[in-house]
Amino acid sequence: MSQTMLTTIDNQFNPFTEFDEWKAFDEAQGYFTCQLLARLAFTSDSLTPEENDTAIDLAINEIIEQNILGIYKKVYKKES
Repeated sequence: MSQTMLTTIDNQFNPFTEFDEWKAFDEAQGYFTCQLLARLAFTSDSLTPEENDTAIDLAINEIIEQNILGIYKKVYKKES
């Protein structure tokens, strides 16, 4: 599973541990971050989980790079 996720600067929920709340806030604000990421990440059932994680991370980086509205940021899963 990916160790990074895409979020917005105003979403106070942790997408790793509070995904349902995070997604509800994201969609209530009209961001639809999961859908944006799904459109840009070249994933497939024929790829390995590691390859899919890499594709998602590349898409996150692209969104951050093109962050026209200045609202997106990458967050990292904390190791326990």
